[in-house]
Amino acid sequence: MSIIEKKIQVGSLEWFYRESLPIGRTDLLPVLLLHGLPSQSYSWRNIMPALAKQGTRVIAPDWIGFGFSSKPEKRDFAYTPDAFISALEEFVKSIELEYFSLVVQGFLGSVGLQYALRHPEKIANIAILNTPISSRAKLPWKIRQMGLPLAGEMMTQDPLLVDRTLEGGCRYVIEEQDLGIYRKPFLKSSAAGRSLLATIRNLQLPLAMTEIQSGFQQWQQPILILWGMIDPWLPIDIAQDFVSPIAQGNLIKLNNVGHYPQEHYYETILEDLSPFVRVKDTR
Repeated sequence: MSIIEKKIQVGSLEWFYRESLPIGRTDLLPVLLLHGLPSQSYSWRNIMPALAKQGTRVIAPDWIGFGFSSKPEKRDFAYTPDAFISALEEFVKSIELEYFSLVVQGFLGSVGLQYALRHPEKIANIAILNTPISSRAKLPWKIRQMGLPLAGEMMTQDPLLVDRTLEGGCRYVIEEQDLGIYRKPFLKSSAAGRSLLATIRNLQLPLAMTEIQSGFQQWQQPILILWGMIDPWLPIDIAQDFVSPIAQGNLIKLNNVGHYPQEHYYETILEDLSPFVRVKDTR
């Protein structure tokens, strides 16, 4: 049930990703896991082996600019949703994902939902964990201040901002050994902070929310929403409003769970996520 760390060159960009290979049956569709801000694919470390154990191939990339993937300068990569979507399109093609379950979480998880709307032929179903999905969703001050002129340049060079943001969103302490991995890209190079700064400044959240809110009203594939009820940034009514018009939508409320559910409550999540993504490839 191990997690393999891999890199793949896609055009001018190098993607770092984690993969768990299926154990046993191989007739299930693969699962793609996308992280939020200011996280990385390491956040899925407890989810991946459990899904692989049921016979599912699981892939979790670090977004470009995050974790251990390339961190290009903004003149070479715009750090807009469109830039992330185009990069994700090429990554999905390079690792030969034809049809898969998509799982998203957090700010930047919304970019994964925009990808799904633009490539519905790729998506079997979608699981959403505490992700902005409504025009009422706002970038929290905790993250927004990292994009402020002058102050943002300084804040995003502080490795401890990862600790403060992740633990602030979780509302729980994260083990020091895990925080060490989250901090590592910021300790390694100033590029990690510059990429985070550029992403926050170019997230275009209102436009993204308009696309997501209108696009999913006509969505036909199953959607599972797992929502941490003590998320300090995204209230439950955002999820309730989103799921109500969706024919195959299901909302599960997670008590005592914050913005990053997979960090502390992976066992609770897996109770519903595992059967949801256990989809046979019948193409």
